[in-house]
Amino acid sequence: MQSTFLQGSMGLCPLLLLCTLATAWAQESVVLSDQNQIVTPKPLTPPSPTAHNLTQDPAPSSTTPPTKQPVIINTTKVTAEMPSPGVPMPPRTPAPVLPPDTNHTSAPPPEPTTVRGGGTEDKILTVRPVTLPVPSSTEGPFNTTLSTKIYPGSYNNTTPNTSLSPSVEPSMTSNLPEISTTPYISIPPGGGGEDTAIIAVTVALSSLLVIIFIIIILYMLRFKKYKQAGSHSNSFRLTNGRTDDTELQSVPLLARSPSTNRKYPPLPVDKLEEEMNRRMADDNKLFREEFNALPVCPIQASCDAASKEENKEKNRYVNILPYDHSRVHLSPLEGVPDSDFINASYINGYQEKNKFIAAQGPKEETVNDFWRMIWEQNTATIVMVTNLKERKECKCAQYWPDQGCWTYGNIRVSVEDMTVLVDYTVRKFCIQQVGDVSGKKPQRLVTQFHFTSWPDFGVPFTPIGMLKFLKKVKTCNPQYAGPIVVHCSAGVGRTGTFIVIDAMLDMMAAERKVDVFGFVTRIRAQRCQMVQTDMQYVFIFQALLEHYLYGDTELEVTSLESHLAKLYAPLPGAGCGGLEAEFKKLTSIKIQNDKMRTGNLPANMKKNRVLQIIPYEFNRVIIPVKRGEENTDYVNSSFIDGYRQKDSYMASQGPLQHTIEDFWRMIWEWRSCSIVMLTELEERGQEKCAQYWATDGVMVCGDMSIEMKREEECESYTVRDLLVTNTRENKARAVRQFHFHGWPEVGIPADGKGMINIIAAVQKQQQQSGNHPITVHCSAGAGRTGTFCALSTVLERVKAEGILDVFQTVKSLRLQRPHMVQTLEQYEFCYKVVQEYIDAFSDYANFK
Repeated sequence: MQSTFLQGSMGLCPLLLLCTLATAWAQESVVLSDQNQIVTPKPLTPPSPTAHNLTQDPAPSSTTPPTKQPVIINTTKVTAEMPSPGVPMPPRTPAPVLPPDTNHTSAPPPEPTTVRGGGTEDKILTVRPVTLPVPSSTEGPFNTTLSTKIYPGSYNNTTPNTSLSPSVEPSMTSNLPEISTTPYISIPPGGGGEDTAIIAVTVALSSLLVIIFIIIILYMLRFKKYKQAGSHSNSFRLTNGRTDDTELQSVPLLARSPSTNRKYPPLPVDKLEEEMNRRMADDNKLFREEFNALPVCPIQASCDAASKEENKEKNRYVNILPYDHSRVHLSPLEGVPDSDFINASYINGYQEKNKFIAAQGPKEETVNDFWRMIWEQNTATIVMVTNLKERKECKCAQYWPDQGCWTYGNIRVSVEDMTVLVDYTVRKFCIQQVGDVSGKKPQRLVTQFHFTSWPDFGVPFTPIGMLKFLKKVKTCNPQYAGPIVVHCSAGVGRTGTFIVIDAMLDMMAAERKVDVFGFVTRIRAQRCQMVQTDMQYVFIFQALLEHYLYGDTELEVTSLESHLAKLYAPLPGAGCGGLEAEFKKLTSIKIQNDKMRTGNLPANMKKNRVLQIIPYEFNRVIIPVKRGEENTDYVNSSFIDGYRQKDSYMASQGPLQHTIEDFWRMIWEWRSCSIVMLTELEERGQEKCAQYWATDGVMVCGDMSIEMKREEECESYTVRDLLVTNTRENKARAVRQFHFHGWPEVGIPADGKGMINIIAAVQKQQQQSGNHPITVHCSAGAGRTGTFCALSTVLERVKAEGILDVFQTVKSLRLQRPHMVQTLEQYEFCYKVVQEYIDAFSDYANFK
C-alpha cells in the first residue's frame, strides 16, 4: 500500500512544485509593485495601554495564562542578526504584570512569530513590536529599513506559562507609534486592475492545490481495501528471481482478473519452437510482456492465519504468506495456540487435485512443524530446489541429520542412504513417531531429492539436469503416497517452476499442447507469486521444448541391444538410419561464438591450436596471471561435468611448444593428478602435441620442473609417473600420465577393450589421489577428448544405476565445449563400447 501510494504521489510532485512556484511568483510580483510605486504611509497611532503587544514579557500567572498577540512586522526589509560570540547581551527591561483576560480564560496563548536565524537550524523567537520613525517628507518611496538584533531566548514546551523571550534591540530608538498587527499590502493609486488580476491568479492556484490534495486522499481510499490482504509494516525486494529479506517492507499484491479474451491461449507443441524463437527475439521482449501480464493474485484471498502475531515468526518472508483457503492445516498441539499453522499451500497438478504442497524452506523454529506436516500428510517424497546457503545467506535450515538419527518434536528421523550426483543428491530417511509405548506405529520411508545445480543467480544453464531430476522424482514417488512436498527458500519461485514443468509435461503427453500462462494463473490463486521471475518463466518453455525435440532418451542396460537394432535400421522417408538422425540433432546445436571472448583476444589467438575450438567464457580454465604480464591467465581448456560431480575433467588441447608452461601451471593450480593423453606426438608427419615431459633428466618450464620417475608399458597405453615441482613455492606433487596408443588419427580404435581398461585405471588413480579434475587432451581437445569424457560418464552411470543416455551425455558435452565427439564414427563408438562393457558381465547384478 505504502509503495503504491508513494508511486502515485511522485507523479503529482511536479504539478505541486509548479503551483508553489507560481504562487511565490505572484506574491513576489506584489512586493515588487509596492517597492516601485510611490506609497502614502499609513498614519500611525499611539500604542494603547491595554494592548497585549507590549515591549515587555507578560508575567507568569498562577491562574489563567495571559494571551499574547504575535506581531507581524510590515516593513520592506527586516534584518535579524545573531550576537557575535563573546558580546554580552543588553539588559532586559522588567516586564509589568498584565491583568488576566477574563473574557478568554480557556483559550491557549497564541503561537509566537517564527523568525529564522542565519545558522543551519531554525530558531523560534518571539519578536516584540517595535515602531518605525515617520519620514520627514511624504514624498518619495517609503523604503525604511529596520535593523533588529535578536538574541535567542529559551523555550520550554512542557509548561504553558513558560515564555519564549528573546531580547530585541532596535537600532532606531524613539517613542514611535505602534505598528498595526494586521498584515496588509499597500496598493498604489491607479494599479487596482493589474493587482486584482494577480490576486485572482493566486486564489485560483490555491484552489487547485486544494483539489490536488482531495485527489490524493481519494487515491489513498481507493487502495484501502488491500491493506489487510497480505500487507504488513514491512516489505521485501525481488532481484533476479531472489527474495531479499534485508529490508522487509510490504508489497501489495493487487488482484487483476485475467481477460476473458485470452491473449496467450494454449500452444500446440508443433508450434512450440517457432513461438519460442519469436518470443525470445529482442532480448526476450515478448516473453517479458507475457510474464508481466500474469495476475499477481487472480482472486481476493485472505491471509488471516499467517498474519496473526503468534505466526509472524514462522514466516521466512513477510509477504510470501499462504492463503487461508489453500493453506496446509496441522493438527493443533494441546495448549499451544495457533499450532496448526505452517507456511505451506496445496497446489494442484495437471489433472490431480492437491498433487503438491508448496512450502517455504524450513526455519530453525519451524523444522518440527515441517516433519509433523510430512507425517500427517503421508508424504513420501520431498523435493528441495535450493541450497542451504547461497551468497552467504541462509536460504533453508538443515532439517535432516548428516548421519545417525535425530528427533524433531515427536518425529524421529534417521538417514538410511545418500547418493551424490552432478545435478542432485538423493537422501533416504526412515521416520517414525516417538512416544508410542506399544511400538505398533509403523516406520515410513521418505526420499528427499535435492537439486543442487540451480545457480545463485538466474536459472540453470541448460534444462537437461532439471528434466532428469524431474523424471527421477516421478519414477520414485509411490502411487498411493500423499502430496509431494516441494520447497525452495520462499516456496514460490523455483518451487513454482518445478511444479509448472511437471504439469505441462503431463499436458503435453495428454493433449499435445501446453498452457503455461493459464496454469501459472491458476496456481497463483493457490499461492502468491508462483514462478517469480521472467527468467524462470522462459526456463519453463526451454525445458518443454527440450523434451519435445529430443524426448526421453534414457535406456535400461537390458534394452540397449534392441535399441541399437532400431538405430541401425533405416528411417522411413528420412534417407538415413536412426543413429545418423540422432547425431544430426547433436550437430544442429548452435555454437556460441560470442561466448569465446578471451580465447579470441589477439594476444591469445596464437595459443589456440585450432581456431574453431576455443573454450566458452562460463567454464574456461583460468590460471594465475604472471606478475607484470597481461593476458597470461588463458589456456585452451574447459571444465567438463562428470557423472557425480561438476568440473570432473579439464578438456584441453595438446600443448603447443610455447604453451607448455601454461599447461603445467594449469596442472599445478587445479591440483590435477591424472593426465589422459589420446594422441601421438606426431601423426602422418604432422605435430599433434608438443612433448611436455622429460624422457631423461628434468624439464624446466618457468617456475615448474618436471622429472620422469617411472614409465610402464601396458597393453594399449603407457603409464608415466612424473614429479612436478614448483620452485617458487618449493613444493612437489606426483602426477600420473596415461598415454593411450590405440586411437588412430582417422577413425576409431579397433575395439572397446583398451578404452574400458584405461578408464578403469584412471578411476582407480582418482580414488587414491583425490577427486581433483582429470586432465584429458588429444590434439584439438574435442573429438577424442569428448569421446573419452562421454564414455567415462556413461559407464559410471551404468555401474551405479544400470541406466545409460549416450545422446544427452554427448549433448551436454557439446554445450560445454564446441565439437565434443566430433564425428558420427566416434558417436557410434560410444554405443559399441557400452555394449561391449555390458556383454562382459553375465547379469546386471555385477554392475553394482
